[in-house]
Amino acid sequence: MELTQIRLLVTDFPAVYRFYRDVLGLKPQFEAEAGPYAKLSPDTGEAAIALQDRAQMAAVLGRLGVAAEGFRSLIVLRVDDLDAARAELGARGAEFVREPAPMGDRMRVAHLEDPEGNLIELQEWGALREQAVSGAE
Repeated sequence: MELTQIRLLVTDFPAVYRFYRDVLGLKPQFEAEAGPYAKLSPDTGEAAIALQDRAQMAAVLGRLGVAAEGFRSLIVLRVDDLDAARAELGARGAEFVREPAPMGDRMRVAHLEDPEGNLIELQEWGALREQAVSGAE
């Protein structure tokens, strides 16, 4: 068994697609702003996020017709420099629901949400950052 993607069921496909492509800067496998499906990936790593039109899946499964409420998912993206990522994404229009702050003793995180309320966590791993800084000296 192999995990190929995490797929989000969305109602306003164009808005969510533009958010992941233009605000988060993920690269689409192919241009599909109108949907009903798209797969987007960061510059590094193997993981991908896919978007699927909720109405299309509701036609297949039936049970998905009602829009979900509140945070439905948590997508985690690791960044090398949380403050720089916060500034860059903020300049692209991202609205953060939690500014960068420690989470435990080895990580700093910030949270934002996409246009449909999916929560996104940006993580900066302390141990990796400390090693990179000490290795540069």
